[in-house]
Amino acid sequence: MLLKIENMTCGGCARSVTKAIQSVDPNATVKPDPAARTVKVETAATVPDIERVLEEAGYPAVAT
Repeated sequence: MLLKIENMTCGGCARSVTKAIQSVDPNATVKPDPAARTVKVETAATVPDIERVLEEAGYPAVAT
């Protein structure tokens, strides 16, 4: 899945986003791109589950 995260602007944000996603699926492959404010995720988790944990972490995401 590809997610747009408007307030992911730096490496620290990217690490927080990765940690949040991997809290739902520890085996998820997460490829953040802070410059584009997107993250590519390969996971067994559902989009709503990923969006929920990112919202809770302070990084609201929209699937694209």
